[in-house]
Amino acid sequence: MNNPETMFELADRLKTLRDEKKELEQHLKDVNAKLDEADAALAQIMTDTETQNFTRSGTLFCLTNTVRASATADRKDALFDALRAEGHGGLIYETVNANSLSAFVKEQIAENDDKLPSWLHGLVNVFEKTTVGVRKAAR
Repeated sequence: MNNPETMFELADRLKTLRDEKKELEQHLKDVNAKLDEADAALAQIMTDTETQNFTRSGTLFCLTNTVRASATADRKDALFDALRAEGHGGLIYETVNANSLSAFVKEQIAENDDKLPSWLHGLVNVFEKTTVGVRKAAR
């Protein structure tokens, strides 16, 4: 594929698609914010009027309560200890951020003569992905 015209056409297409993705992500953010506002407003009216449910245009709307919980920021370790002590350790999941792991493995390879250290063999899958960076050119 040595045809420069094809390369430029693909570059234009890539930029257009990235721009479209950015616009769609922003649109989705906006729609989600409007959705949250409408949901809260309708829930408030239904609560104020003591309306548990109603049907409109073939759709049933019903008031529901959901309990949500999250760990207190500086007490996460204490929560984990308490959950384990009470026999609920199965709720705890340890994770490693994929980007952080990739950066760490890249460092380890660089410090080990461009080879994966033996202690990581079989524990991580390493592959290279070639992509095209896109940014505004300096004028």
